[in-house]
Amino acid sequence: MIGGLFLNSKSRTQYSAYNTSIALFSRAAAILMGYVVRVVFTHVLSENYVGINGLFTDILNVLSLSEMGIETAISFALYKPIADGNTEAQKSIMHLYQWFYRFVALFVAAAGICVIPFMDILIKNKPDIPHLTYIYILYLFNTVLSYLFVYKRTLLDAHQLMYIGTLSKTVSWVLQDIVQIAVLLLTKNFILYLYIYILTTLFSNIYISKKAERIFPFLRDKNIAPVEKQERKHILKNIRAMMMHKIGDVIVNNTDNLLISSFVGIASVGCYSNYYLLIGSVQQVLNETFQGITASVGNLGATASKERVQTIFSSVFLLNHWMFSFAAICLFELLNPFIVLSFGEKYLFTTDIVWILCINFYIRGLTRSCLIFRNSLGLFWYDRYKSIAEALINLIVSIILAQRFGTFGVFMGTFISTVTTTLWIEPFVLYKYHFQTPVFPYYRRLLLYCIECGAVWLTAHFLCEKCTAAFHITGIIPDMTLRLVCCTLVVNFVFIILYKNNDAMQLLLHKWRGLRK
Repeated sequence: MIGGLFLNSKSRTQYSAYNTSIALFSRAAAILMGYVVRVVFTHVLSENYVGINGLFTDILNVLSLSEMGIETAISFALYKPIADGNTEAQKSIMHLYQWFYRFVALFVAAAGICVIPFMDILIKNKPDIPHLTYIYILYLFNTVLSYLFVYKRTLLDAHQLMYIGTLSKTVSWVLQDIVQIAVLLLTKNFILYLYIYILTTLFSNIYISKKAERIFPFLRDKNIAPVEKQERKHILKNIRAMMMHKIGDVIVNNTDNLLISSFVGIASVGCYSNYYLLIGSVQQVLNETFQGITASVGNLGATASKERVQTIFSSVFLLNHWMFSFAAICLFELLNPFIVLSFGEKYLFTTDIVWILCINFYIRGLTRSCLIFRNSLGLFWYDRYKSIAEALINLIVSIILAQRFGTFGVFMGTFISTVTTTLWIEPFVLYKYHFQTPVFPYYRRLLLYCIECGAVWLTAHFLCEKCTAAFHITGIIPDMTLRLVCCTLVVNFVFIILYKNNDAMQLLLHKWRGLRK
């Protein structure tokens, strides 16, 4: 129930608590089932199938750039009509949104088909997998299908009812995973496995669409006025800005598999897919924790003073640092033993690669609070070119380093692009255009947080190694248990000592006590 800690009004607090609590529960269930599916997938099918799964997913994420930005811009456009109770404006915006998504579905379908002739370039040492093109088309069809009907979920989210869509997705994911596990064990048929994926996407989208219509009957109305010209121009401006942001995000986060496949080989993509399953799962849990407050921050920005919003932001930033530090340190200590236990030693990365993966996880996570406040407050336009610069730096540096350092070089390129752009530009925009106060205190706090994380990380790792040797731990599960206990005690003890009297921490504790009552 962490998301509800930061908000002043009782209504915002309750909605954020619902959204975050259910998101955490749902994500935990999805992670557990997803992990079981991946273990079965890895042991039933070859590592080439694991690599193809990761590669095709990333290709389609890149093609989905046409959509990314629309949902965030539309959500921001809905906040004021919702606060004003203006149903007609909500109808008009949602109708415009529907047409946007229809265009996106057509674009992704056409662009996805155009990729087929270049498969030999994208896949180094092309594996001997039958019906490879047909498998790609199934992935493409599922992606196109995901844009149909589901746009109505955005209205639920903007009304701070995100937990409804989250529950729907979780139930569908769990049922999908159970059926897919049965299919893999009984038939070992990868194509049938993908059919289940497609059917789940279709029925899940139809359900959430009907649910939104029951809660908001005006979605069925046919008499819809067009969005006013000035408002439409404003929405389109925000969409252009958000698309530029998402270009950077997708290239930084979703081209790693493409580069590894091209420069190293599809087997390494399979290894990374397993690591990303675990790192991405933890990242999704933490992102959901903060995502639950997004609509409430938008409401807060429309009703509260800049000083109040900045105070709330400081508390969110502290919690952001604490949670991602703890998670990054635990991941570094536990990833390789967990990979050996789950998938086998042939899927292991060396320690330096695991280290840079965890560093990237922490650095990207540290920017989460700025990202949520920037999006919720509608500050998309001011740093739109940052994403283009980040994407170019990432691609150029990753390609150069990949030729010399292989997989490690790809991830090092991601680190360099994030540090040289996102890490300092996003807070600059937030402070200049909304808080309207100097940003340098934030930069000092950011540097302090990074130093703290590094010092605690080294301490926890040293203690893990000493305890493992002292207690003569040999088994994987006892070793993982000991490392988890050491990390938990060290990280949280140090942060409690450091921040027990901090103003941001006192605000968090105050909100927590109020929420419990």
